[in-house]
Amino acid sequence: MASFLLEVGTEELPASFIVDALRQWQERIPKNLDEHQLTTSKVSVYGTPRRLAVLIEGLPVEQSDRSLEIKGPAIGSAFVKGDRLGEPTKALLGFAKSKGIDLKDIFIKETDKGAFVFVNQQIVGRKTSDILQELVPTWITGLEGKRLMRWGNGDLKFPRPIRWLVSLFNSEILPIALENVQSDRISRGHRVLHPRSVIIDTASDYVATLREAFVVVDGNERQKHIFTQINSIVELFGGKAEIPEDLLEEVTYLVEFPTAVIGEFEREYLELPPPVIKTEMVSHQRYFPVYSVDNPDQLLPRFITISNGDPNKSRLISAGNGRVIRARLADGKFFYDSDRAVHLETFLPLLEKVTFQAQLGSVAEKVERIRAIAALAIASIPNLETTEADRILIDRTAQLAKADLVTQMVKEFPELQGQMGYYYALSSKEPLAVATGIREHYQPRGASDSLPTSLTGKIVAISDRIDTLVGIFGLGIIPTGSSDPFALRRAATGVIQIAWESGFALDLPKLLQAAIAIYSEKNLLTKPVETVLENLYKWFKQRCETLLGEKGTAHSVEYDLVDAVMGTEDLAYTLQGLSNLTRIKERAYFLQKSRENATLSTIYEPIVRASRLAAQGDLDSITLDIKAIINPETLTETAEQELYQAIAALPSQPSDEQLMEGIKAIAPVLAKFFDDVLVMAEDPQVRQNRLNLLGIIRNYSRQLADFSAIRG
Repeated sequence: MASFLLEVGTEELPASFIVDALRQWQERIPKNLDEHQLTTSKVSVYGTPRRLAVLIEGLPVEQSDRSLEIKGPAIGSAFVKGDRLGEPTKALLGFAKSKGIDLKDIFIKETDKGAFVFVNQQIVGRKTSDILQELVPTWITGLEGKRLMRWGNGDLKFPRPIRWLVSLFNSEILPIALENVQSDRISRGHRVLHPRSVIIDTASDYVATLREAFVVVDGNERQKHIFTQINSIVELFGGKAEIPEDLLEEVTYLVEFPTAVIGEFEREYLELPPPVIKTEMVSHQRYFPVYSVDNPDQLLPRFITISNGDPNKSRLISAGNGRVIRARLADGKFFYDSDRAVHLETFLPLLEKVTFQAQLGSVAEKVERIRAIAALAIASIPNLETTEADRILIDRTAQLAKADLVTQMVKEFPELQGQMGYYYALSSKEPLAVATGIREHYQPRGASDSLPTSLTGKIVAISDRIDTLVGIFGLGIIPTGSSDPFALRRAATGVIQIAWESGFALDLPKLLQAAIAIYSEKNLLTKPVETVLENLYKWFKQRCETLLGEKGTAHSVEYDLVDAVMGTEDLAYTLQGLSNLTRIKERAYFLQKSRENATLSTIYEPIVRASRLAAQGDLDSITLDIKAIINPETLTETAEQELYQAIAALPSQPSDEQLMEGIKAIAPVLAKFFDDVLVMAEDPQVRQNRLNLLGIIRNYSRQLADFSAIRG
């Protein structure tokens, strides 16, 4: 068996590209080898800032010989007049010539598309090294990424210039060329610790040879070193480091030989809000913050940086990084002090100069719309009780929610929007509920972010997102594919998640219609109101379906049950669901539980049959009062009367459990009804009564689900 090594040496690559490139190789290379009948025992991918590498072990020296069944022309095209015993046509002769076969070797085989000519052709296995010479360049040029570049005079695009190639089949150089770079066995060591060429004797020696040159090529190994070193250092100082996963991954691919170095800054900077200090450290300097062990919320005036330099110069490296963070924290302190010198409300007029969207006006105009929508949102949640004091706090939160966008701090660090508003609101003596709402109204920022916990934060978060959705949809800008510049998917998802988490019976159609009325009054819509509403309903429906059906979650709901609560082609049923967002989730979870405990299977068939037959009647999908539409004295059959009594006994406003129990109780009565009577009777009055009975059952069950969408 053989081993093959490919190393692509470059100028320093972006960490994000390395991670993505290794993922692409790990997926594509084994598949590519399998397609060429090259089985392997192991495919390992490695990456550092200066190289991408793949080591393939357990390769055969050559492919195995194999027999391949090759399909030729159809019988009608292969022989004159389609006669199998007749003369071969030019098509058959051409096929035989192209495959280098004799006509006596062909055979005829029936397929699902008719009879065709076939031949078994022996394929002689090729040398693995020859195949690799063809495949390797495609592995490199096939890598996808952002901001690929050309350099020199060639056409090859890559994130950074390629400086060397190592290509070894066992101990032999496998000739590969990209632009003007020829493959060899010569790699390069660490820029500082081993600034010399490295000769790799055999492919299998790669990892060990590079380690001797102070390059740890295995990203997982580097990450473990970093994690261990960080924790070892902070223990000496009685601290605990915060190690965000995304930062740990990034620094792993910024270094080749990691050394954790602790640095410090003046304690006076701890007076800054923690988000400012952490942003300076994590987002801008790639430092790991250090907290007190005794008080996990208390930052210490220390940080951990991961050096790619000489470990013997760690003290010098620490001092240099300390100077950098001090300068940045000093800037932050200046911004913080300057912003707090005035009341947060002072910044509101400046929002008139900040554009939200060219056709929708300034952020100041958006703020006024959010305030109006917030009042509408409260009115659209029937199970939400608020006092006059609550409504004043919500309005004040909406008014100040965007004020920090024009502060010096947020201009410098946009990622701190909302967070700085919290601190500036407190500094301005605003109520804690207002400050908290300002901070929380941006939540959730993403899939892993927490939801607002305060009433002010929840209502303003919903209102802000509704304003954005109505405004952008009102211009006819609907995301397609992965393009979503205004984050409209996240906006709608946030509204739903907040409603679900809070138990809000949010009447979404009512709120959307009221918000659209605000836009219409200001002539901000470029699309008809009906079109905007229809698109928004579909958008929220899709987001609900995605959230409910999301795999890997604790409450994932099967797709047909999602359809059953959301409706498929029935807009009225969809709107009925959206008129109480929380009920959508409750019904879906209840249905999933009913399927798991087998309750659903016992009622499915008779209810679905009733619903399908009811569609042939003219009863609306809302009526539940059987006494209002059927005179029991007109029912002559015992099965009719029993079904009438069973329906009349159903509770008028049942819970999900009562609904299910009611449906379970009706199911056997309904089954007997189907056995004993002909629903589509000749007598119009009898037929109408029976269809109405089934229609009431359909309407009753639709309070829980559209059973016709369930797949058994």
